[in-house]
Amino acid sequence: MNDHHPAPDSSRTAGDESWEAEAAEVRRFWEGLGLPGLVDVHTHFMPERVLDKVWAYFDAQGDLTGGREWPITYRRRETERADVLRRFGVRAFTSMLYPHKPGMARWLNGWAADFAHRTPECLHTATLYPEPDVEAYVREAVEAGARVFKAHVQVGAYDPTDELLRPAWGALAEARIPVVIHCGSGPAPGKHTGPEPIARLLARHPRLRLIVAHMGMPEYEDFLSLAERYAEVRLDTTMAFTDFAEGFMPFPRGALPRLAGLGDRVLLGSDFPNIPYPYVHQLHALERLGLGPEWLRAVCHDNAAALFGV
Repeated sequence: MNDHHPAPDSSRTAGDESWEAEAAEVRRFWEGLGLPGLVDVHTHFMPERVLDKVWAYFDAQGDLTGGREWPITYRRRETERADVLRRFGVRAFTSMLYPHKPGMARWLNGWAADFAHRTPECLHTATLYPEPDVEAYVREAVEAGARVFKAHVQVGAYDPTDELLRPAWGALAEARIPVVIHCGSGPAPGKHTGPEPIARLLARHPRLRLIVAHMGMPEYEDFLSLAERYAEVRLDTTMAFTDFAEGFMPFPRGALPRLAGLGDRVLLGSDFPNIPYPYVHQLHALERLGLGPEWLRAVCHDNAAALFGV
């Protein structure tokens, strides 16, 4: 696998230049909580040519970014990006990758298996798409040791209750493998985003371990309700509560008590490397919610560590 990316000097930012100082700040954060490190369930590693296209889409302020400027803070080669997370003290992370058309998922899963094999900190990640062979390659990925799946309803533009997916969801529910699913309508709505399709999916598969990405942004309260109703539904913090997200999709402060009450099912996610601010800002954004050190310890490490046996 060729993981070379040219170092585009024009993309470097002040945060990028000082990432070693940031690493010390990140470590101070989790050391201050008495944690052994962080577990981040929402980081992106994918084949070079795929990630190049993703970055080009952000650079062009494509429709699914909401047309917002979105500089990539950690635009580095694959090996360097993994090393940044290690220096931050991230004990385990994922390789969130996803198809946007049929025929991609099996190939992506093969790449992700290889990446996990050569990256000990990576939780072996796989993905899926509604197509005739989806059950077969999902079961193959499970047998190969996949520990988490990624589903992207917005980019894939598919209904999660598509009949082609029914046996795959059933297999994942049976295997108790979590699925990080981008299903909220942020930063821009898709044809099948929002809580209603997920409510229908969970009615069919109530034991499915869904991790709702971005806290379900901007339908935060609807997805909190689903988590309160279904014991296996979790939410990840990716981009939520940051200055960037609060500027256009703020979390309702009246819902903070509900968020506190779900403290055992909220997991740290960052969207690294595709974030327009330093990694540490996500941590500070969680801290300033004022939900206390016990909640922060659970969210930033303990919940995911227990879920994945880290």
